[in-house]
Amino acid sequence: MAVVSGAASGIGAALAHELAQAGCHLALCDFKAPGLADTAAHVRSSAVRVSEHVLDVSNAAAVAALPAAVLAQHGRVNLLINNAGVALMGSFEQVSLEDFEWLIGINLFGTVRMTKAFLPLLRREAFAHITNISSVFGLIAPPGQSAYATSKFGVRGFSEALRAELAGGPISLTCVHPGGVRTAIADSARTAAAVDAAYVRAARERFRRVARTSPDEAARQIVAAVVARRPRLLIGADARLIALLARLFPVGHMQYLRRAFTEKPGAN
Repeated sequence: MAVVSGAASGIGAALAHELAQAGCHLALCDFKAPGLADTAAHVRSSAVRVSEHVLDVSNAAAVAALPAAVLAQHGRVNLLINNAGVALMGSFEQVSLEDFEWLIGINLFGTVRMTKAFLPLLRREAFAHITNISSVFGLIAPPGQSAYATSKFGVRGFSEALRAELAGGPISLTCVHPGGVRTAIADSARTAAAVDAAYVRAARERFRRVARTSPDEAARQIVAAVVARRPRLLIGADARLIALLARLFPVGHMQYLRRAFTEKPGAN
């Protein structure tokens, strides 16, 4: 039985479908109720038990209350997938502290809160697994992504430390670093007030050009990594290239990647 956050669209919705096809019962979470209901309706055709939980993972009280609601409907939890995430356009000087904190509250603290809440239920199982979705920007930190990279490096660090703490026990952990996946994250990104509209259009178009992996393919790879209990998963040739460059050139790798990040935010 799996808990999946960010299940209304993108990789989260694809994961729900992939897990349902494998016969996995699901507790699906997202703050977007219509999209969540749509995902749940589709996966119920696989004859698995599905519960819907409208949830903002940045809401500490709501996350703390979720395990009891899931337990009441499913009786157990074997797999937690922390997939919920948002994006923010703008340089560090352009974004407000409020926007920075908003993103960190969802991408990083949402992952931490969900893990803290469900760890006691996972410990009841003979075998259990946690999957945390970081990003290729948990491997490199390009310009214009200070908030997002902070959150995804944080997810990576949290995952690696927690995996070490859980070593030898019944709970394993996979940290996932997707490259460009064709989701709506760029189109739905919050934009700092000072960012020029032309830059936003260019950034979204650039994302569409480089996002070559489908959510379905990403989900297939993630589920396979869960089954194999792999500690880390890189999704896409772009992620593998970036990981290699970051390892070989830990300081100078951005000069090799500069073409992909040439456009800088403009100011009104």
